[in-house]
Amino acid sequence: MTATVPDPPPWASSLTSVGTTGTNGKTTTTTWIAKALAAHGGPVVRATTIGFYLDDEELRHEKSYDGFLATMREGLDRGARFASVELTSEALAQGFARAWPCQVGVFTNLSHDHLDAHGSPEHYLASKAQLFLSLEPGATAVLNACDETAPLLREVVPVGVSVYGYGVPSRGAPGIDLDLEATSVQLGWDGTRIGLRARGALASAGFPAELKVRAIGAVYAENALAALLGAYATGLAPDAAARAIAAAPAPPGRFEIVAERPWVVVDYAHTPDALARTVAAGRELAGASGLTVVFGAGGKRDRDKRAPMGEAARSADRVILTSDNPRNEDPADIARAIAQGLAGHPAVATELDRALAIGRAIAEAGPSDVVLVCGKGHEREQTIGGVVRPFSDADVARAAHARR
Repeated sequence: MTATVPDPPPWASSLTSVGTTGTNGKTTTTTWIAKALAAHGGPVVRATTIGFYLDDEELRHEKSYDGFLATMREGLDRGARFASVELTSEALAQGFARAWPCQVGVFTNLSHDHLDAHGSPEHYLASKAQLFLSLEPGATAVLNACDETAPLLREVVPVGVSVYGYGVPSRGAPGIDLDLEATSVQLGWDGTRIGLRARGALASAGFPAELKVRAIGAVYAENALAALLGAYATGLAPDAAARAIAAAPAPPGRFEIVAERPWVVVDYAHTPDALARTVAAGRELAGASGLTVVFGAGGKRDRDKRAPMGEAARSADRVILTSDNPRNEDPADIARAIAQGLAGHPAVATELDRALAIGRAIAEAGPSDVVLVCGKGHEREQTIGGVVRPFSDADVARAAHARR
């Protein structure tokens, strides 16, 4: 988008749009909302950082505002009446929420990330808040009540906009009214089971007492509640939305199991908060078995999050620091910065060749151990010294596992 915010096209109001923003979980929540919205009937447009889709068909428009409009127009012409849109802080800072109106705004969480682009946590939060500031009377805001920024976001929601709060105990105590809460979260290798309780006006709306999703981790319980409320806000019955979310596949690269014995998991976690939650899930599933985490951090990006990422991995039995997308920065410098957060940990190694690091972790793991490979998730490339080369954590991990 340009600095001058364009007016939305006159046909934009023909699509009911659910916009999702936050630090972590945007793509998963956006995808699950799209799956739920399909229960209305007809195809659903989905726009994420991964790509543009009409249901599961990828629409190959360029990743720009013009490409976004082309995606929405094509979806509308092909029968779509609902859209699920992932909104980054950068797009919101440039006025996207005014250039494309959303009838429902969903907030996942806020933690340390993208400060290289925003300069300060305050600007980062203010950018996310644009989605909710731009909602018009009759719209709905869905907020993570247990995120510490929820009270601030609640204050900026305009008069006449409905607000629903959701929460999972692992995030903390609610700071705003809690309308849908997770009473329990149980992890298994087949997914996450969530106990639900609807409160207040939602208590008699027909929300189920339990929801099972195929993704693994407490953070996906948050994403599921956000998606459930986001879909409900469009007029969809809660049981229909819950069934669609339960049937949705786990997103690629999000706690994706790529091998067993040992368990090998690829995850996109690349912020301190996301890494801590992924490691916590791995720790719970590993039990008394060993847990190894392989990760790095991107070069030329938000250096202040590196030591906190090290701290986030402290509960792992073994840590192997490696390269992520070092770009034009020395990956050894990045690893040393991360290691500061792991000072005193008894088992930290550095292997800057990411393929070798993954192979080492898998080769040295016991048959019941868990190996987490974090940071790149679904990505199919790695940028080193300005050169982009093919690289898939999942493919490398599968090959290493086959060599055991």
